[in-house]
Amino acid sequence: MELSQSLYFISGIDTNVGKTFATGYLATLFAKEGKTVITQKLIQTGCAGISEDILMHRKIQQIPVSSFDQDGTTCPYVLSYPCSPHMAAELDGVNYDFDRIKTATNRLLQHFDVVLLEGAGGLMVPLTAQMLTIDYVQQQQMPVILVTSGKLGSINHTLLSLEICKQRNIEVSALVYNRYPSIDAKIEENTKQYLINYLSANFSFTQWIELPEIN
Repeated sequence: MELSQSLYFISGIDTNVGKTFATGYLATLFAKEGKTVITQKLIQTGCAGISEDILMHRKIQQIPVSSFDQDGTTCPYVLSYPCSPHMAAELDGVNYDFDRIKTATNRLLQHFDVVLLEGAGGLMVPLTAQMLTIDYVQQQQMPVILVTSGKLGSINHTLLSLEICKQRNIEVSALVYNRYPSIDAKIEENTKQYLINYLSANFSFTQWIELPEIN
């Protein structure tokens, strides 16, 4: 991969687009390059204990749960209801301390070459009534790796996500293409070619990465 930063924010064009699988897979690619890498989750909703997305990352990486997972460093906030972070916080009576998340990220950066911070849903998902996910990304000046798919409608969602990053002066380091689950091969192939051409014309410094097909 032509990726050389130490911290990336992994976002998707929508929910259930394959962001968690992509995060775990990218971690394995960095490890194959000889880099120490760990994944982190911005906010986890819909579970208790260790973040279920972090557990999925470790399964994909084929590594055990670490002490950073057990003490909450890789996911400072785990909330019970499976919904947007702003709603989950209201239901659980939680007020997010974003300095706590930043401190956790910085702690991981002291121990690893690369940290992959996975968000919840897309870039415009609200974290609070006043803050969107993209606000936090912009404040922390994190480059984005955007996960897309070949399903119908993904071209629109992908281009909107790319354009808002451009407006916010947020670097999009890579666009990750996920074919799973495959629904319509013709649409998926056309979407793939359209997005490759769009990147070439408008985001020439954004790397194209394809996830392996899942059988």
